[in-house]
Amino acid sequence: MSNSKVQIKTKSLPNSRIAIEFEVPAQECKSSFEESLSTLSKSANLPGFRKGKVPKAVILQQLGSKRIQATALEKLLEKIWKQALEDKSFKPLSEPELSGGFDALLENFNTEKSLFIILEADIPPTPKLKLTKGLTAEYELITFQESKVDELIEQSRKQLATIVPVDNRPAAKGDIAVLNFKGTFSDDGSEIEGGKGESMDIELEEGRMIPGFIEGVYGMKINEEKTIDCIFPKDYQDEKAKGRKANFEIQLKDLKTRELPELNDSFAKQAGDKENMKELISDLTNRLKEDTKRKNIVNRQESLLDALVDQLEVELPKALIDQEIRNLIEQTARNFAQQGMDVKSTFTSELVNSLMESSKPEAEANLRKNLAITALAEKENIEVEEKIINQKLKEVKEELAKEKNIDQDKLRQAVIDDLLQEKVFAWLEENNTVVEKNKSKGSNKKENTSSKAKKKSKADKINEDSPEK
Repeated sequence: MSNSKVQIKTKSLPNSRIAIEFEVPAQECKSSFEESLSTLSKSANLPGFRKGKVPKAVILQQLGSKRIQATALEKLLEKIWKQALEDKSFKPLSEPELSGGFDALLENFNTEKSLFIILEADIPPTPKLKLTKGLTAEYELITFQESKVDELIEQSRKQLATIVPVDNRPAAKGDIAVLNFKGTFSDDGSEIEGGKGESMDIELEEGRMIPGFIEGVYGMKINEEKTIDCIFPKDYQDEKAKGRKANFEIQLKDLKTRELPELNDSFAKQAGDKENMKELISDLTNRLKEDTKRKNIVNRQESLLDALVDQLEVELPKALIDQEIRNLIEQTARNFAQQGMDVKSTFTSELVNSLMESSKPEAEANLRKNLAITALAEKENIEVEEKIINQKLKEVKEELAKEKNIDQDKLRQAVIDDLLQEKVFAWLEENNTVVEKNKSKGSNKKENTSSKAKKKSKADKINEDSPEK
């Protein structure tokens, strides 16, 4: 390469990062300086001179050589980065970072000497799999439990319940308490952000609030006031509150409870559009069995994927990790919005920073799984036929016909990713072994015996009482 041209070398760095080393000849530095000086001369507005007619010597005197050198260096960096992208076969995942910083490089800028510049950027990782066949994966087998039918029925009863006032007894578990409350930290007496409420309906179920709050309301009478001592969990989302003791001054303004509907044909119609309880129970049972089947398939697939990830060798670039973290936080925000929460007020800078830190392990795990799938597909030549892609894409578009502003390229890629993942899981099942995690026979036997000793479920009783039996 001629000495009059910029010489470029690349060097691999850890964590899927690359350093691009440039040797910029003096002539290039001088050309960039002269070009910057000329541009400033044409655009400068100085008293006594027409715009575009300011002599270069005056520009130098007024602005100083360093200002012009800085402009020249900025243009030079933009130029050599563009040249590197054209000349070298690498695809950066991030904007380049200047090694050593701009100020240090500016000190070395000289139109009479070559300039050495190092730019760094993240690049796509190169995943490798040590093994793909003969792996053994263990998965947790989920068994259908009839008690889950009772739980679903109770949930429906709760949703269809009538809210009635309570005035003849203290607050108890399952009630709805109307509370005024104000919280302060015990150590410094400062108010807890978001720890205040006026006439707020709170269901008295454990886990609804921080430990100690709900339990402190039990036994209170209407208009009673008291102070409750609580402790924020160590894994609480707000960094300022983690593990700290707190005091809540509360007043029970009112008390309500739910009157649950009877388990009869009317309830079956309301809860599941069924003619009677037997049909409702049968429908719920079938749904839960199908759900159990789906969960076991997912568990098998996840166990196979975990076994494959154990064989993965890859360095994760920071740019990919940061992007996946953003994806996770955005998904969390969408979930909150769907629940009717005000995302803008909820997602404070403190919460976002906390989520960014706590989401990193999940982001890295997601990336490793995706890269393992990609590496396996490439290594074993697993592909999805174009015909199948187009057919699936057509079906998805029909399902999303009412949706607006859908990115068609992203939609197509999502379809391809899903179809490829299906083929990868099928290949893994065929070429590897999946076993159920070991359980002692004694524990199984004990579990079966205890289930027989329990009182019969609502489903059992209703089926026994049914005239069709």
